[in-house]
Amino acid sequence: MSNRLFQSVVHQMRDAIDRTVGVIDEKFTITACSELGMIGETVDLGPADMRGVSDVFTRGNYTYKPFGTAGSPEYITFVEGTDATATKYAALMAVSFTNLKQYFDEKYDRANFVKNVILDNILSGDIYIKARELHFNTEASHVVLLIKLITKSDVAVYDVIQNLFPDRQKDFVINISESELALVKETKSNIESKDLEKLARSIVETLSSEFYIHSVVGIGTTVEGVRDLARSFKEAQVALEVGKVFDTEKTIVSYDNLGIARLIYQLPTTLCETFLREVFKRGSIESLDQETLFTIQKFFENNLNVSETSRKLFVHRNTLVYRLEKIKKLTGLDLREFEHAIVFKIALMVKKYLNASPVKF
Repeated sequence: MSNRLFQSVVHQMRDAIDRTVGVIDEKFTITACSELGMIGETVDLGPADMRGVSDVFTRGNYTYKPFGTAGSPEYITFVEGTDATATKYAALMAVSFTNLKQYFDEKYDRANFVKNVILDNILSGDIYIKARELHFNTEASHVVLLIKLITKSDVAVYDVIQNLFPDRQKDFVINISESELALVKETKSNIESKDLEKLARSIVETLSSEFYIHSVVGIGTTVEGVRDLARSFKEAQVALEVGKVFDTEKTIVSYDNLGIARLIYQLPTTLCETFLREVFKRGSIESLDQETLFTIQKFFENNLNVSETSRKLFVHRNTLVYRLEKIKKLTGLDLREFEHAIVFKIALMVKKYLNASPVKF
């Protein structure tokens, strides 16, 4: 339980209650008080006063009321004075702090529960039991966004993301590692990919424009039911890894839009190496220089259109044709033919994948 949270409420009560009020923990140390100088002091109440006592009692010039878990109070609230008013204040404060503690503990437990679910740290049979205990909506649709920080910062990014999504009953921000956070967000079941990308863009732009933090976001698919949260999280991880290999300039990568890159990512490396050997029987892909590879890239970007590509490259059409003939001679693939172009495009992606040696999940 956060002592700062207790202190915040006590501070607000100070103006309404014209008496010294505060909270004592199970070690009889004052953890929150309207008189700041008293915080940290130890109160001599005797060990019996915390165990099995739930009613109001007085000691010296103060009235005390234990609160916390039923039958075993964890804290004691106190009010200056021993009159009837002090008794009422102590009882009211105990009710307030009990509810506050319950809310805080439930919120923390819910976030911890969600973290255990997405990281597969909880048995599938226990998921629904725990969800019922925490009143977690097991039928709602959720999506996981994995936020990876590229640049380090002293800014508390967790708090920044939490402030962007303040509904702590439906949205959960979870620290995964020093450089990664997961946002588990409740959504509509029919939410579109473009809306999720817009959401992710707001995170990236906020971190960049306000805190100068460069980040990338991987988006999993929307899932229904709490059990599939782990799948959405793994998809967000894959999206980031695939994006790091094939879309290095993108800051937002959605699992739904990975296309053929996702297929290549899932292939065994031995199969990829065999494929490259079959495609480049005449000569290795390494025999192509950077200028040739750049020409190929532009040719693909311009939909295999010779005239448009030569214009973009600022070269004569015949020069481009000569380069394409050279590629055909080296590899046996004529990029002006659609089927050959497809094979070559996939081969380039496979080669890029092998060079990246991505981590598999």
